[in-house]
Amino acid sequence: MIKVLIADNHPIIRMGVRKVLESAEGFELIDEVATTEELFEKLKDTTPDVVMLEMDIPDVNGIAALRRIKKDYADVKVLMYSGQSEDVYALSAIRAGAFGYLSKSSGVEYITAAVTKVSEGSMFITNELAQRLAFDEGTKKPRRFFRKLSTREIEVLKLLASGKRNKEVALGLNLNEKTVSTYKARLMKKLNVDNMVDLLQQAKALELY
Repeated sequence: MIKVLIADNHPIIRMGVRKVLESAEGFELIDEVATTEELFEKLKDTTPDVVMLEMDIPDVNGIAALRRIKKDYADVKVLMYSGQSEDVYALSAIRAGAFGYLSKSSGVEYITAAVTKVSEGSMFITNELAQRLAFDEGTKKPRRFFRKLSTREIEVLKLLASGKRNKEVALGLNLNEKTVSTYKARLMKKLNVDNMVDLLQQAKALELY
């Protein structure tokens, strides 16, 4: 029996995933939470095999929560489940320690397959995503640039794209403002721009907002 904990702030999504898991054999939904604060409270008392974690869950963003799970609860495997762009976020999530990435636009049949594969310690991404990651490298689309970015750089870029100032980004990611400025400079260099307007246009092309 695969024990699953759902961490998603959307009640309808939680209900849908719960129905899928309950209708399939071999899965036990041990709980569901709406924030990372609730998630880490639950993890103190229970050990799921797989956490299905929403990228934009409140309190602490999904990547930061993922890092903490990997540090404090090494036996728990994380499947990132998100409405955010697969092309941009899948590799970032996997680099940060996720065992898989499943888009909310994927068919429901992927849910049990993804949870099963992740519970076994195997990596899960959809075939469609695997093909895009394999073949987009040779295109001229701006999206190709995201492979040059670290997970932290993508986090900084996303917050900047959402209108956050350096100080707010620093607070949100537990960094100092000087470090955020350094990340901005790196982002401009890697994305081949020299001003914030163009940087935000790249962020839009990367589907960060």
